[in-house]
Amino acid sequence: MASVSYAEITVHGHAVSYAESGVESGGPVVVLVHGIASQATHWQAVMTRLGESCHVLAPDLLGHGRSAKPRGDYSLGAHACGIRDLLAALGHDRISLVGHSLGGGIAMQFAYQFPERVERLALISSGGLGKEVSVFLRAATLPGADLVLPLLTGSWVRWTGAQTRRLLGRARVPVPTGLQECLAGFGSLSDRDSRAAFVHTARSVLDPAGQRVDARDRLYLAADLPLLVVWGRKDAIIPIAHGESLAASVPSTTLEVFEQSGHFPHLTEPDRLAEVLARWVQATPAVQMDPASLHSRLNQPTGT
Repeated sequence: MASVSYAEITVHGHAVSYAESGVESGGPVVVLVHGIASQATHWQAVMTRLGESCHVLAPDLLGHGRSAKPRGDYSLGAHACGIRDLLAALGHDRISLVGHSLGGGIAMQFAYQFPERVERLALISSGGLGKEVSVFLRAATLPGADLVLPLLTGSWVRWTGAQTRRLLGRARVPVPTGLQECLAGFGSLSDRDSRAAFVHTARSVLDPAGQRVDARDRLYLAADLPLLVVWGRKDAIIPIAHGESLAASVPSTTLEVFEQSGHFPHLTEPDRLAEVLARWVQATPAVQMDPASLHSRLNQPTGT
């Protein structure tokens, strides 16, 4: 098992925290991008295995984890630029990029903005592939959500909620899976700055009707990029149909379905996910995107 270390660097005056493993492996650089209300520590179990063959980095996005939480831009494009600048500061030019949930949307945006830096792309229960998303996340975009979140994320509420779920479980009264998965990240929203960043981030990609950012109309630009899609069969946040539809529309896609997982395969089946990623990186040649192909594809009348 590879060890995981944590460090911090200042980028544009803001502290950016990141986890790292496999520095001595000599393998390709793999960057893991977490989702909304998550953090780099959620990748730790995956990193200990993946770090045996790859040099792995997992940043805390701005507004998340131990990184700074400024009043600023939390759009997909801003996060993609932040990752680019972090990697440049650390001396990494080309990477294999893995994104979970919101991180999947950021990963696709990164590949769109900086195609010359991406060798491979993996999406895990990714956002940005269709409108449908859990009602509990959509609720975060409603007016007044920033006033309700402190009540939902207070320590006594989280303790009471845990006890209530335990009692309901004993009584065999089901708690909606979507609610359970959304609450999994609420523990990181205990302070005001984290809650503000969460609301700004959610509203940049969601509205009460669902996901409003859709990357599918631009995926043809990355037709030559190796693409891995991983989804939990029991995902109650973003339906697996999004991943299946993507795999069907992009013939070169490798689709891996985790039958026992919901929205967080890296937490429920970390060893298997690490094995899938390591095998995929090893078996898939790195790609250097050609600017000429980008030019020709953008000028095709049908965009295909």
